[in-house]
Amino acid sequence: MRWLFGFVRPRTGALLALLLLSVTTSLVVLVQPYLTKLLIDDGLIARQYDTLLQMVGLIFVAGLLATVLSGVNRYFYTRLSGTILFDLRESVYRHLQTLSPAFYARNRGGDILARLDGDVAEIQRFAVDSLFSAVSALLGLFGTLGFMLFLSWQLTLVLLAIVPLHWVYLRFMRPRVQQQTRRLRERSSDISAFLMETLPAMKFIQAVAAEPREAARLGALNRLYLGDLLQLQLVEFATAAVPNTLTSAARAAVFAIGGYWVIQGQMALGSLIAFSTYLGMAVGPVQGLLGLYMSLYRVQVCLARVRYLVDASPDVGPHGERVPGADMPGELLLESVSFCYPDSTRDILQRANVRLPAGSKVGIYSPSGSGKTTLVDLLLRHYEPQAGRILVDGIDIREFALGDWRRRIALVAQDVVLFRGSVLDNIRYASPDASEKEVQQVVQRAQLEPLLARLPQGLDTPVGERGTRLSGGEKQRIAIARALLQHPLLVILDEATSAVDTDVEREVLQAVDELFADRTRLVISHRQSALDECHYLLAIEDGQLQMRAVP
Repeated sequence: MRWLFGFVRPRTGALLALLLLSVTTSLVVLVQPYLTKLLIDDGLIARQYDTLLQMVGLIFVAGLLATVLSGVNRYFYTRLSGTILFDLRESVYRHLQTLSPAFYARNRGGDILARLDGDVAEIQRFAVDSLFSAVSALLGLFGTLGFMLFLSWQLTLVLLAIVPLHWVYLRFMRPRVQQQTRRLRERSSDISAFLMETLPAMKFIQAVAAEPREAARLGALNRLYLGDLLQLQLVEFATAAVPNTLTSAARAAVFAIGGYWVIQGQMALGSLIAFSTYLGMAVGPVQGLLGLYMSLYRVQVCLARVRYLVDASPDVGPHGERVPGADMPGELLLESVSFCYPDSTRDILQRANVRLPAGSKVGIYSPSGSGKTTLVDLLLRHYEPQAGRILVDGIDIREFALGDWRRRIALVAQDVVLFRGSVLDNIRYASPDASEKEVQQVVQRAQLEPLLARLPQGLDTPVGERGTRLSGGEKQRIAIARALLQHPLLVILDEATSAVDTDVEREVLQAVDELFADRTRLVISHRQSALDECHYLLAIEDGQLQMRAVP
């Protein structure tokens, strides 16, 4: 809870102003039933028409003022609530950006999305709503109790007698609400995970005619969700039904006793009407406070789910502040590097040593699972070696600022990552501040003009979700143009040509050699044709790096 209210505390000034506005609105609402009492007893029954007109005017003004204040209060509340929600979500998202690929391999994307979206929103609603609801409920409760005690302390005691019964019953229901809430949030995560898994793969699902099977899976998940939702509804109904019944019984007793006193002349009719109005106004705050008590335990489920994300530790340790120089040659040295994944006992690298000369083109080949991708992840500092170090031009890469180091590595992978947006947006993605002149230069060097000439809007043409409107070779060209804008120190092609034919592969590799001739290049491929023009060949065998020059 301290973590949660850390996002509320910086908005203390706005919160206090909004609370003051809320208090003023509540006071205006509270005074209206008493004005009604005066209208009846001092105006109607006393036959004082002037007093009646005064009370009518005051009631109208109070109602109008309450309406205006309520609208203003709602506007500023929505703005403050939204700001805190976005702060919460952005904070969690920024932390997620620091986590390694291993975290995302262990967790379903849909589950992460459900926690980041639904659970964070639920937490935010509690953080803000609970504060205002508590203040409003307490103010309303004490205000109405004050007026009720003033009108009839005996009838007020009848109502206060049911509060302990409410409390005992809600303590009994609390764990059941919490358990059912947790199950429902997990069902929601299951549906999000299913959609994230199947929607990007819809083309393949259609190709193998698996639509009915996947639709049936979604139907089963929906039925499970609906079952748990209905179960939660029943639990919440049971939680509210008993207190509501007790409240109704107390109100009936008040009307029976108060009505008898009015008939006997022991109580004025206006006082009973005003008391009954305040009684209705008091029921809401009491139930609101008891509801907040239950909400506290519901939101703890969401807090635990979000804290799982926040408490996940990055696999990359502290880094320095040096910036890789633009004139660095780019010689790589792996010095006694050892690495194994956190959830594995098998060493991928064991005191591996290798020197990659600056400006060389190194082909990396080995069977699947031998550690090729791991080597790339170590170079990008997604992970840290358990022993040894990686140096570039004699400098440990941990001495560089993490973002600056990664920006100097251009990665062109098998699955080119393109985002919804234009061709220009994707070329500029790694270098958003690149000028139009720089973009035009890389477009020419990457030989993108023929592609742009065919596209209806040139650079401004949308590429579709994940670049679905482009072919594999066209995606590769855009990735190369994007890499050029980075002015990389190191270029990595990780199975970059495996999805294209040999002619396109030859064009892509030739373009890389021409455009990055003075850069150190790593080419990871299972195809011999992709390794033919390399200066060196590097193999990973039993955790060791074996490099030989190509004659």
